[in-house]
Amino acid sequence: MNSKKANIEESRLNYRHLYYYWMVAKAGSLARAAEQLGLTPQTISAQLSQLEQSIGTTLFDLQGRKLIPTEAGRTALRYADEIFLLGEQLWDSLKSAGNEPVLRLTVGITDVVPKLVAHHLLEPVLHLPERVRLICHEGKFETLLADLAIHKLDVILADRPVGPGMSLRLFSHPLGETDLSLYATAALAERYQEGFPQSLDGAPFLLPARNAAVRASLDQWFETHGIRPQVIAEFEDTALLDTFGAAGLGVFPAQTPLTQDLARRYDAVCLGPIDEVRDQFFAISADRRIRHPGIEAIRMAGQQRLFQPV
Repeated sequence: MNSKKANIEESRLNYRHLYYYWMVAKAGSLARAAEQLGLTPQTISAQLSQLEQSIGTTLFDLQGRKLIPTEAGRTALRYADEIFLLGEQLWDSLKSAGNEPVLRLTVGITDVVPKLVAHHLLEPVLHLPERVRLICHEGKFETLLADLAIHKLDVILADRPVGPGMSLRLFSHPLGETDLSLYATAALAERYQEGFPQSLDGAPFLLPARNAAVRASLDQWFETHGIRPQVIAEFEDTALLDTFGAAGLGVFPAQTPLTQDLARRYDAVCLGPIDEVRDQFFAISADRRIRHPGIEAIRMAGQQRLFQPV
């Protein structure tokens, strides 16, 4: 009897150990996770060792100074994401029981969507009549689609619709499209504005990475106008692109409706429009019809405040 009880105890998952693993996996190092948890690295290391012993496999490989999840670790991470997201939702529900209900909206934002665009789209959600808790996650398009399919997200903001060959049952709602322009610091603008756009031949450029939907159109625009850009850097994170642009390291593209924001935040000067290049944005949901008032607020913000209809 005692032996059977011991076997049952050994087979149970220690969720505290799993939580420490989850924090280390997301932080990428014991030291960073320890700082976030307010514990010593030695304490967390001991807990992880116990978890690995209990399941009979290693969860991390050491690559340089960074801990990289093994195949088993990646499996554990996927489950841990769901477990602790559900735990957070349960905690919120219990805390709000008996109080005014809170409308929760969990949004995935693809890394190529400009942060200023995301801000303009999401801000109206916080002005709904209901109490709202907005939760934002940033990531790769394919990863966010998988999270949406298992309802870890309510909606995704993306620069492309779901592909026709996608097996997941997801729906793309056009938010609108916008013109693009080229921007630079005042010093660079003084050098390249006269004779635009031919003056840009050989100019230093900061461009979105090739996984951005608009990149192919930008490359075609350069070729059409006989412009050979000196590509200094390419970025998946548009906020990082804008920051490098604000430092005067190159000319960079951005959505034309953001001209005032770029001038205020980065002292960026508009050199001129990029003819025939347009950027589209979509809200992707698991429902064909939008029911969530927060997603409807995003759709209205796109079509009424920021973009032209697709």
